[in-house]
Amino acid sequence: MTHRDSDGTRGPEHEGPIIRDKRRLDPVTGELREGVPSGTTTGGAPAPGEQLGDDFATELQTQIAERTADLQRLQAEYANYRRRVDRDREAIREQAVANVLTNLLPVLDDIGRAREHGELEGGFKSVGEALESTVEKLGLTRFGEPGDAFDPTVHEALTHSHSAEVSEPTCVQVFQPGYKLGERVVRPARVAVADPE
Repeated sequence: MTHRDSDGTRGPEHEGPIIRDKRRLDPVTGELREGVPSGTTTGGAPAPGEQLGDDFATELQTQIAERTADLQRLQAEYANYRRRVDRDREAIREQAVANVLTNLLPVLDDIGRAREHGELEGGFKSVGEALESTVEKLGLTRFGEPGDAFDPTVHEALTHSHSAEVSEPTCVQVFQPGYKLGERVVRPARVAVADPE
């Protein structure tokens, strides 16, 4: 079996693969090999060492500036997206906790009434205290005591009277305590209000 050498002539049969170096730049000297037109490389870009034309350099700088502006805009959009997702996630978490705690308020009311009547004893007492401490850890706080100044944003007035013992609208009796989750009112305190005479 015969084959053709790089010059196109037939040569003797060789064992193994034949490797031809078709690189345009000589790997040892870095010089352009024969047969390659001056001023070009494989990609059509100027050969190493040649100056870029002013038009090409200007166009290249314009493209770099556009890509940089695009990248900065994408980074800003992504940062805004992350903030929005984190804010929405926190709002959803707070809403879920508020829904669960709202359903537990009647149980907390029962525990409070049992404590007032002296019926919170034994195992029931430890369960009640554990439940109260758990909801406090979740951020639920109780408010509404007799003597508090009446605030219509956190109190619900069920009865109204006049008294010489108060100098401003005051909660004189608490029928049902109120609860807050952080700054959010989960349930207003239901109170009897007395105005000064």
